[in-house]
Amino acid sequence: MSLKMSKRRPLVAQSEIRNMTLECARVSGVNLAQGVCDLPVPAPVIEGAEQAMRAGTNIYTRFDGLPRLRGAIAAKQRRFTGMDLDPDNQVVVSCGATGAFYAACLALLDEGDEVLVFEPYYGYHIVTMVSLGIKPVYVTLQPPEWGFVAEDLERAVTARTRAIVLNTPSNPAGKVFDRGELELIADFAESHDLFVFTDEIYEHFVFDGKQHIAPATLPGMAKRTITISGLSKVFAITGWRLGYALCDPEWALAIGHFSDLVYVCAPAPLQVGAAKGLEELGPDYYQGVSDDHQMKRDRFCDALRSVGLTPHVPDGAYYTLADVTGLPGATAKERALYLLEKTGVACVPGSAFYSGPVGETLARFCFAKEMDVLEDAMQRLGRLA
Repeated sequence: MSLKMSKRRPLVAQSEIRNMTLECARVSGVNLAQGVCDLPVPAPVIEGAEQAMRAGTNIYTRFDGLPRLRGAIAAKQRRFTGMDLDPDNQVVVSCGATGAFYAACLALLDEGDEVLVFEPYYGYHIVTMVSLGIKPVYVTLQPPEWGFVAEDLERAVTARTRAIVLNTPSNPAGKVFDRGELELIADFAESHDLFVFTDEIYEHFVFDGKQHIAPATLPGMAKRTITISGLSKVFAITGWRLGYALCDPEWALAIGHFSDLVYVCAPAPLQVGAAKGLEELGPDYYQGVSDDHQMKRDRFCDALRSVGLTPHVPDGAYYTLADVTGLPGATAKERALYLLEKTGVACVPGSAFYSGPVGETLARFCFAKEMDVLEDAMQRLGRLA
């Protein structure tokens, strides 16, 4: 028999995040591995989706989303970031932020292109590009500030470089890129004529008075920036698969067509629910989300310190990377499995976020949990003391 898998198949294995989730289920542990925010979904979001279903909004939408949702997204961006978007030509609703990123890669990049990626990175960005024949080139951020300099970018760029991927606030480090760093990236992108793909899904999870700055708002960046975000995290609806890309109309049409090809459209009634949430939830809601997660960050990082797992305290998002070299094992995976067996708490080996050996010293924990679940996890971690 000559039937066989495609050459892409070995590139797309089950992620370490999902592997640890399965291991956690096996021992009935507390899953701090997967980035699932298990907080209550805001009432207007649920009500909007239910009303839409009963009203018959259950068929295909326009390929780039319902006008109501596109308008609500544009209004929210204007209010929080100052971006001035035409909802009919610059907003593409897709199936999750990962779907928007995939469609953007299909529309704007070719096989053989190179893309600069900061590490620690988000694995889906890497696997998406590699599966399309696009080569990620890594720029390693240095802890504890997760800093970089212009020379780091210049060393990585080649004649084949077409784009740079930026995740702010970042998963897994929780880095919030400041204005000076974004200006450095903007100057670099302009000098080398690069697209900038920005994953801003954690834009409302920013702590200690820091500010999320949308890279597209910097001078000269509106045309070359593809802003990607979604509602999964801030509304705790990861299973609804509602994301979007914001960009120049020339790129938006192409991204929308590829999104249509792969996904057709995002779920129609769920789009209405998200739109209702965006319309009715004001600044106090978003600030409350941020404050709640800052409190949980502080409590959880204290718990990690108390058992000798020194955390890199994040400025944003809802993960912390911690030093696990004090645990038995030769690799991050072995240490994560030891921690799971010893305490019943699941984390992700840091090697899932690095191309080289740096990640073997680290593990990622997600603290976006209901307080009783997080308290349970912290008590379990106490078994290490």
